Amino acid sequence: MFNAEKPSLDELPGSAQLLRSTVAAATVALVVLLVVVLPAEYGIDPTGAGRVLGLTEMGEIKQELSEEAEQDKIKHGGSEQSSSLWKDIADLFITPVNAQESWRDKLTLTLAPGDSAEIKLVMKKGDIAEYSWIADGGRINYDLHAHGNGESIDYEKGRGKTSGVGSITAPFDGNHGWFWRNRDKSDVTVTIQLRGDYGEVIRE
Repeated sequence: MFNAEKPSLDELPGSAQLLRSTVAAATVALVVLLVVVLPAEYGIDPTGAGRVLGLTEMGEIKQELSEEAEQDKIKHGGSEQSSSLWKDIADLFITPVNAQESWRDKLTLTLAPGDSAEIKLVMKKGDIAEYSWIADGGRINYDLHAHGNGESIDYEKGRGKTSGVGSITAPFDGNHGWFWRNRDKSDVTVTIQLRGDYGEVIRE
C-alpha cells in the first residue's frame, strides 16, 4: 500500500497565483457574456462580434417573440405550460390515411405591415387538429399557443416564416391557435387549411 506524499508549502499555489487565476477566469466569463450571452439571449451586442457570428439576430428574435407572447398572455391571462414531447413527435408524422382526407376549413387573412390577427380553434382536451399554412407576399411572425380554464401553453413560435404544417393535441379545453404579426414591409396574405377534432374557428 502506497501513501501519497503530503505536498510541501512551497508546492502549493500562492496568493498571487490564485489571484491571477481568479482574474483570468473572470475575464473569460466577461468575454463570453459580452460576445455570446448578451447577443444570443437579449439582442445586445456591445462588441459587434455577436452580429458577425449571427448571434445578435437570434437574440432579437427571442426578445421580439417573448414580447408578443407576453402581450398575448396579458390579454388572455393564464399560467404558462411547456409543450409535450409527444406533441413534438406527433407533428413530424401525418398518416397516409389522414393525408388523403380533404381539409375541413380554409381561411385567408391579409395583414398590412405592423398588423396582427389571431385564429383560434375551440378544442376539448384530447382533441387533435391538423393544419397547413402558407404566407404569400412576404414573411410572417407567429406564436402557436392556447389558453382556457386558467391554463395556457406555448406550442411553438416562428419569425420570418413562409409556411408551416403540423398538428395540435389539446392538453385542456380552450382556444388553440395562432397569433400572427406582419413585421415585413409589404402586405402578407396567410392561407391556412384545417381539419380534425375542433368546434368553431374564431378570428380575433
